[in-house]
Amino acid sequence: MGLLDGTTQVSYYTGNDFGSYQFTSLEDIINQFLVAYVGEEKIINKVSRTDVAFHAQRAMQELSFDTFKSIKSQEITLPPSNTMILPHDYVNYTKLSWSDSAGIKHILYPTSKTSNPFKIQQNDDLTYDFTIPAVAVITNGDFSEAFGQTGGWTGSPHHGSQFGSALGVVNGQYEWTHTTQSLSGSYTGRHFAIWQEIDVSDIDTITITAKGLSSAASSGKNAGTVRVGLSNSIDFNQTNATSGYDPNRTNPNLPSNPSRNLDPLVFDLQTITGLSSYIEFNDGSGSLSADTTLEDIDVSGLNTVYLLAVSDGGQTTSSAANGTNAIDDIVLTFDGVSSGLQTTGDSTTWTNYKSATPSENQDDYQDDTYWPNNQKRYGLDPQHAQVNGSFYIDNLKGLINFSSNISGKTVILDYISDSLGTDGEMQVHKFAEEAMYRWILHAIAAGRTQTQQLVPRLKKEKIAAIRQAKLRLSNIKLEELTQILRGKSKHIKH
Repeated sequence: MGLLDGTTQVSYYTGNDFGSYQFTSLEDIINQFLVAYVGEEKIINKVSRTDVAFHAQRAMQELSFDTFKSIKSQEITLPPSNTMILPHDYVNYTKLSWSDSAGIKHILYPTSKTSNPFKIQQNDDLTYDFTIPAVAVITNGDFSEAFGQTGGWTGSPHHGSQFGSALGVVNGQYEWTHTTQSLSGSYTGRHFAIWQEIDVSDIDTITITAKGLSSAASSGKNAGTVRVGLSNSIDFNQTNATSGYDPNRTNPNLPSNPSRNLDPLVFDLQTITGLSSYIEFNDGSGSLSADTTLEDIDVSGLNTVYLLAVSDGGQTTSSAANGTNAIDDIVLTFDGVSSGLQTTGDSTTWTNYKSATPSENQDDYQDDTYWPNNQKRYGLDPQHAQVNGSFYIDNLKGLINFSSNISGKTVILDYISDSLGTDGEMQVHKFAEEAMYRWILHAIAAGRTQTQQLVPRLKKEKIAAIRQAKLRLSNIKLEELTQILRGKSKHIKH
């Protein structure tokens, strides 16, 4: 029956799961609740495991906010943008600070004197401008990040190698290295494609700019061909595929496959002047081209299109004819009229705030921003009279914005989560285990008509158990308390 039976001290002290004995997993909480409280002649006659799991997770969420010791922390060196991204499991912050060279924290305080409001795009006459600005609308178009680390791009296959061909981001550009294959008594090469979906519901025309690299021709190999453009007819279901076809692999023999770049008809849109909706690179120079632009592709009346880049290595008759094609710096620009308000980026309010040291973080007033110093501090708000720095949280954008005097410093964020982010987080301190049982019990009884007479009693027991858990987890030690009191005016004897 011992909880440590079967666990040796050697396995504990040589492992990396230190201190785990003080916690009970959420799975064990659920199992033990079903054993102790559910069954004939027990408080809960019958309940599904799903219901217990739901209320157990809700209990963990609520208790994580003000009962459990669930504070997490992150540290970054603040970039020139003076912003920090909120953690993916962020619920609320407990403290923000920056640390000096001695490792001492300096507390930062929230400011109520600024914000980063939605900056409405306006015309020269200051009326609202609903024109969608001509900016880049694709993700990772310059391939500055590894393929698959950012949203947008999809490919077949996504990365790595396929039949000896190397695919992926190399030195800030996307490369296809085609190898020759034997197929039905002749030599050929596999064709590859990458694409991403573009929302064009409020756009009339799109202009594409891109750079391409066409591999040089050689014995048994033509110059490589790269095409990039817009398509409205990619068949990702592969209705003509043979049995057992894997849609994550390309097959140039399937007529509707996005990598079927031998047939440029996959680029089925046109510019307003009647040109096909793709740029082709086939000069065989073996070097990246200059920016090439295709203007005004007509996408009016459509909701979505696909930005598609396809590559053909040019293999013909030689088993050793390999070549590398590439694409880079793909930019889509457009003009359109939106039904909603447009923004032009950061607000003037925030731009001014981050470009100057705010008044609450100044030792004196020398720039006449608000009033000259002249040894006068009348009206200074004491809550902001500190030089550590300040911040405000833009929950809409998921950013923490810092005052300018914090730039380049080591910033520490202490925050709370709901303890449900990962399976490893779903554990309860043993001091609060009874509070979990009482919470689940009260929640299940409160949702049933046949147990309503028990709800008031169970509610009192839940509140008492939570109060007891808070006291236990507060971790007050008599010696530490007396040590603090010895610094006061009244002498405390040992």
